[in-house]
Amino acid sequence: MTVQTIQAKDLHQKINAGVSMLLLDVRTSADYLNWKIEGQHLQSVNIPYADFLADHEKAAANLPRDTEIVIICNKGNSARLVAEQLDEAGFHVSYLVEGMLAWSQFYHQVTVHEDQDMKLIQLNRLGKGCLSYMVISGNEALVVDAGRHVHEYKQLAESQNVRIRHVLDTHLHADHISGGHELALATGAKYYISSSELQGSSSLQYEALEQHATLHIGTVEAKVLAIPTPGHTPGSTSVLVNDRFLLSGDTIFVGGLGRPDLGGKAREWAQSLYDTVFNQIANLSDEIVVLPTHFADLKEINEQGYVGATLGAIRASNEVMRTADRDAFTEKVAGASGATPPNYEQIVGINRGEIHVTTEVATDLEIGPNRCAVHHS
Repeated sequence: MTVQTIQAKDLHQKINAGVSMLLLDVRTSADYLNWKIEGQHLQSVNIPYADFLADHEKAAANLPRDTEIVIICNKGNSARLVAEQLDEAGFHVSYLVEGMLAWSQFYHQVTVHEDQDMKLIQLNRLGKGCLSYMVISGNEALVVDAGRHVHEYKQLAESQNVRIRHVLDTHLHADHISGGHELALATGAKYYISSSELQGSSSLQYEALEQHATLHIGTVEAKVLAIPTPGHTPGSTSVLVNDRFLLSGDTIFVGGLGRPDLGGKAREWAQSLYDTVFNQIANLSDEIVVLPTHFADLKEINEQGYVGATLGAIRASNEVMRTADRDAFTEKVAGASGATPPNYEQIVGINRGEIHVTTEVATDLEIGPNRCAVHHS
């Protein structure tokens, strides 16, 4: 028996186009509540695979027969078996190939800005809420906060007919594995990160970001200004591109600020974040567009299709950024961090070059949503 399949890219296109369909997620209820595929006006229901094993007719009793049903599981196997049962029963079904595993590794590209001097592309890893960027000028490119799937950036560079010259991490990531160092090695680019983030790691070759206040790419020389913005981590650095776009890492989100607790020094790092907000960032224009490295809610995707907002809009909607009292700010930020990212100690060790794992282990470590984009609105 052969049933219809759908790839992550095609599912995303259907969701974006508003195609009427029902996502049937057959993972456990706990897994579904923790992390699921979402979209505007998207219908989703959770009926665990165990229910279909026990009595597939009863499990399917309330499913619509006049609507396309896309079945989701962790890696595709359970979804395929349920799809076969429902197909035989006359339902209009398909299943997501490799399930949530594939969804977590899907990257969607959106052009944020393009003019004769520069092109700025956001790569949205929707299943993780992770964002990365390629800044292009002339025939050269800078990549910021690359995910571990380096082929995405190599293919994008090839399609744009550019050479990746610089690769930069705004900070040491705790919820996903960075592809920055590997991408730099693969392309002959230089890899930049603040030296304080690596804490003396000798296994990674890198350029200390604090020693390169300005980077230039392309024939027009797009200016990249590194601005120390500690708080989420001590060495967090935002990148200001052409005085117009602030690639803010995990310091400022559309809906909040970076969590300061992952180093076990929540109050101390929250006070650093206070200095960042009211000293470093305070001098930046409201017109600057903030482009973060994570997002927590699909509502943060704007009408242009990318995650970002002007600094003025974020200031207006984010109460904590207007909390000028240092103690009150510290209490709000340090007390609102939420669940710790799973496996974050191993992921930090990998990103620091101290731990090496197989691709399969890396995939398992990253499964699930990001936990860094905490809302403080």
